Amino acid sequence: MTRQHVSSSNVRSVGFDSSSQILEVEFHNGGVYHYYGVPESIYRGFMAAGSKGTYLNDRIKDRYRYRKVG
Repeated sequence: MTRQHVSSSNVRSVGFDSSSQILEVEFHNGGVYHYYGVPESIYRGFMAAGSKGTYLNDRIKDRYRYRKVG
């Protein structure tokens, strides 16, 4: 999955696969996580958010199943 670099103090890059609804988030600390069952509208909101960390905490973490993949 190709990730796009984002401007954030916590998140380095973000990728999304619309067919599988997997959101991939790479953090500056090197961790990479997959979030499962994420609608494209949430991905688009995440990419448009002024604060990626706040959006991730408020709308993605603890709402979607996830797994550390890297």
